[in-house]
Amino acid sequence: MMLRKGVWNMERILIIEDEAAIAELEKDYLELSNFEVTLESDGSGGAARALAEDFDLILLDLMLPGMDGFEICKLIREKKNTPIIMVSAKKDDIDKIRGLGLGADDYMTKPFSPSELVARVKAHLARYKRLTSNGAQSNSIIEIRGLKIDKTARRVYVNEEEKPFTTKEFDLLTFLAQNPNHVYTKEELFKEIWEMDSVGDIATVTVHIKKIREKIEDSSSNPQYIETIWGVGYRFKL
Repeated sequence: MMLRKGVWNMERILIIEDEAAIAELEKDYLELSNFEVTLESDGSGGAARALAEDFDLILLDLMLPGMDGFEICKLIREKKNTPIIMVSAKKDDIDKIRGLGLGADDYMTKPFSPSELVARVKAHLARYKRLTSNGAQSNSIIEIRGLKIDKTARRVYVNEEEKPFTTKEFDLLTFLAQNPNHVYTKEELFKEIWEMDSVGDIATVTVHIKKIREKIEDSSSNPQYIETIWGVGYRFKL
């Protein structure tokens, strides 16, 4: 473990945001909650810093000079599983779907309350810490019809070929596989995986299910693992 600014293992947040007033407000509230916060106002500089240093979470604005949030998210996901919360004044579902599809863990629409921001940051950090903590046990593995989920190493294989998964994609697939033949609504899945209410965020679950199917199913239109129960939600088939 490392000491940062006199605080034992203080969690580090990178804010990539070009609006100085918003960035400073976010920084102030996060520092009051005992996070160490670094600010970057330029997209290219923010991307370089995110890749060069180890942060516990990245708060990423969508519209930035130099490089937009979509491109930055894609670059980070190619190298790291650091939780990413994408922030934007744009309310269109297409932007949310695109951001989540590129691997963002959450999407917040401006304006939002600082207390909501802090709550979401804490929820993502707590879950990521639990899921990535190392244990001394042998690997826990789920195997179903050519699909292998290594819960300890957090790896997924389809017919012995490893498939790349983001943090939330892995969490969602594992939860469904551990609870087969149970139908879950999108609201229930959002609350379970993201640990917060699902109001306005149903698209998050839909996008993640789509991305998972692209990786594990031979045919997304005729899935053998994750089945859509129309008007209700999803079920993992044994």
